[in-house]
Amino acid sequence: MQKIPAHIAIIMDGNGRWAKARGLDRSMGHQQGVVAVREITTACSNLGVKFLTLYTFSTENWNRPANEVAALMSLILTSLEEELFMNNNVRLRIIGDLSRVPEVVRESILGLQQRTSVNTGMTMVIALSYSSRWEMTNAVQRIATEVAEGKLTPADINEQTITDHLSTNFMPDPDLLIRTGGEVRLSNYLLWQCAYTELYFCQTFWPDFHKADLVKAIEWFNHRERRYGKTSEQVTKA
Repeated sequence: MQKIPAHIAIIMDGNGRWAKARGLDRSMGHQQGVVAVREITTACSNLGVKFLTLYTFSTENWNRPANEVAALMSLILTSLEEELFMNNNVRLRIIGDLSRVPEVVRESILGLQQRTSVNTGMTMVIALSYSSRWEMTNAVQRIATEVAEGKLTPADINEQTITDHLSTNFMPDPDLLIRTGGEVRLSNYLLWQCAYTELYFCQTFWPDFHKADLVKAIEWFNHRERRYGKTSEQVTKA
């Protein structure tokens, strides 16, 4: 692997189907998915990935059965072990509409975000109660407010203005997006940020996604030619 993506985003799909295939409750699939999160976080940190963004809970997931939502919130509360971050020198950042998250979960993860802010290694970003349309709507509202207050004019607004008002403004766009579980769509995840991201889809359910699978995805990434609208000849000369 000659190139390690600076930023990897992952849609961790297939927990429920993994459990169903084994005759287990869906919650068991989510619990096993946490094991995969720990393994992949450690692997990414060791490989030199700078940012790892995990789609943990979407705004659409609030529409799931109440008992499953409650189980997921409880799992989030218990699974983000401080040891994982401290042992790997990893910082935690949270993006999403936290106003909908139960207070005990919100306070716990924000506290962990604060305590890990001193770490200097990889940044793990948890997308919690997140959707890209929510994020972009929020950004437009903030920009409109600044225009109304006279801080911006419509002519001032460009791509960078929008990027600066997104919740991901502290990190680069993903180089590689991985989606497990066999689905081939972005599901309202980092739509603005993934304009030129390499998209890798695999059939493996998230609980079965291990370091070897991560390495396979990065090897695939290494064979991609990232042209950004240019020709192959232009990229080669550069």
